[in-house]
Order: sequence, then C-alpha cells, then structure tokens
Amino acid sequence: MSKKAAKYPVRSKITKQLVFQYFLSLAAFVAGLAILCLTIVWAGHNLITWQDTDFLYYFFKRLENYIFPGYLLSCLIGWVAITFSFINRIMRYLDEMLDAAKRLAGPEPSPIILSDVLKELQDELNQVRDRSLENSRLAKEAEQRKNDLVIYLAHDLKTPLTSVIGYLSLLHDESQISPELKNRYLGIALSKAERLEELINEFFDITRFNFTTLILEPEQIHLSRMLEQLASEFTPIMAEKELSWHLDITPGIQVFCDCGKLERVFDNLIRNAINYSYPKSPILLSLTPVRGYVKIAVKNHGRTIPPEKLDRIFDQFFRLDSSRSSATGGAGLGLAIAKEITERFGGSITAESFDESITFTVLLPILQKS
Repeated sequence: MSKKAAKYPVRSKITKQLVFQYFLSLAAFVAGLAILCLTIVWAGHNLITWQDTDFLYYFFKRLENYIFPGYLLSCLIGWVAITFSFINRIMRYLDEMLDAAKRLAGPEPSPIILSDVLKELQDELNQVRDRSLENSRLAKEAEQRKNDLVIYLAHDLKTPLTSVIGYLSLLHDESQISPELKNRYLGIALSKAERLEELINEFFDITRFNFTTLILEPEQIHLSRMLEQLASEFTPIMAEKELSWHLDITPGIQVFCDCGKLERVFDNLIRNAINYSYPKSPILLSLTPVRGYVKIAVKNHGRTIPPEKLDRIFDQFFRLDSSRSSATGGAGLGLAIAKEITERFGGSITAESFDESITFTVLLPILQKS
C-alpha cells in the first residue's frame, strides 16, 4: 500500500452518498435557476408585445438589466441554504452516532436503531453490541463458576486436613499403638496430605490462569518418546481402576515447541481420560504425522458427553461433574489450559463424544528451528 493511499483512506458509503447528494442538489438548483432566468429573458423578448409606455414592458426591461447580478445573488443564497441544510443533516447523524456510542458503552438489551442512511453503521454497531453482551455474559458465568469452585475447594480442604490432623493426633497420643495400625494411620494421613496438596495446586492454577502471561520456551523435542514416557508414568494410576493402554505411537517424530508446556497438555488429557473412563476399559493414545502436522489422539470409554456440555468443555472453570465432589475433577482448568497452550503453538484441539466414547484430538505443526 502506498503512503498516499494510507494517508487518504477510502471514504465510507455514507460520506460518498452525502457528498453526491450535496453536489447534485447544488447543480440542480443552479441549473433550475439558470433555466428560470433564461425563460424570463426569452419571454421579455418574444412574448411581450406591449408598448414602451406599458408598465409591464418597463418592468421586464429593468429586470433584464439586473438578471445576471440577480442570478449570482440567488446562486449565493441557494448555496448557503443548501449547505446549511446538509450541515444540519450531518449534525443530526452525528448526534445519532454519539447517542449510539453512549448506549454501546453500557450495552442495553434493546437494539440500536439509526436513520436509514446509517443502516450499514447500525448493523455494525448492533454486532458489536451483541458481542459485548455475549462477552459480558460469559465473563459473569466464568466469574460465578470460579467463585463457586473457590468455595467448593475451600470446603473440600477441610476434609483431608481434618483427617491428617486426626490420624497424626492418634499417633502422637497413642504410645502403645501396634506397628500394623501405625502404618495404616500413616498411609491414610499421607494419602490425605497428597489430596490436600492437589487442592492447593488447584488454587494456584486458578490464580496463574488469570494473572500471568503464558511464556513459551521452544526447543526440539522427541514427541514420540515423551508420549511413551507419560504413558509409563500413568500406568500405576490406571492399574487402580484396572485400565489398560492401547498405544499407537509412530516412532521418531520430533517437534519444535516448549517441552514443559506440551507435557502439561497431554498430562491434562490423560488425567481427564482416566477420571472419566469405565473400569476395566482401554485408553487409546496415538501419534501420527498428517501433512506438516502431527495428530495426537486420546480416546477413552466412558459416559457420552451431551452436545451442550461438549461445546463448553474447553471453557475455564467448567467441569463435567458439577457436583461439589472433586474426586473426579479439578478446578475445571485442565482442558482450558491445554487449549490455550495448543493454540499458542499454532495448533488446535477438539473433542468429540458418541457411543460411550470420548476422544480429544490435538493437531500440532512440525516446526523446524530457525
């Protein structure tokens, strides 16, 4: 684009229309006035047959002598009147737009209505208004979900903390406790302490998700090996629910991205699959190259997710299980964070669910280090 084109942007349709109407009105007035003057001169020379003593003959002769100055004066008066009329129209339009801008600053339920000539602007403002109302609604819902989760998590903190204190107090007060019972109490206290750590980490996740900027530190990583290691690390947890792996990982695939952030994406997806799988069912983890991209799929067998929930599954603070129990779900941030990280890498993440199966698919570009 040239500097001249950037300095003088293309006029809007409204401006073009007003300018065209203004000059058309001026041209029509000047032309009409010229025709009137010529008609008067022609009539005075050809149609009036009275004598020199007649008053009308004398009047037309005098009028003919001043026809040109009168024409110029009439043109000037007409130009002032037409200009004032168009300026008045423009000011009315500006008042309408200023009023619409005020209403847009605090979006109202009723749509913005402008003059017919401002129809295009009216449609654009109503689109902005609709988006603003939708964003405001989503922000309120997210804030409400966050507040509810903070309350739920704070309530859930009491249960493991009470158990830890209770079992440690028994160990402290009972000097003659048997080794078997001692080990049992220590095991329960450790389990509750680990659960307490998970809940505290969820609080940190809520804070980090809202108040920090995601910073990527890309490097060349062996994606195939990363997924195999993750699958191995989750095997003990899966054994508790009698779940099994079905791995279909193409070997030797490397990508250029942030290892820690990408690991968190798949960590969240695998945890989600474990939490929502039927017992004694397999979990599929696959990795395949697809025309400049790599496709990673995590599929588990569990209760089919309804379409209305599937559309919101990547929203922050959204949990499939809306009950207060957090045994199968965290703060509702895992999938939202996974989506944010994936998109920052230039990829995408989608979810589908049917026939009692849930599949998350991640597409990542294969980027070479520059």
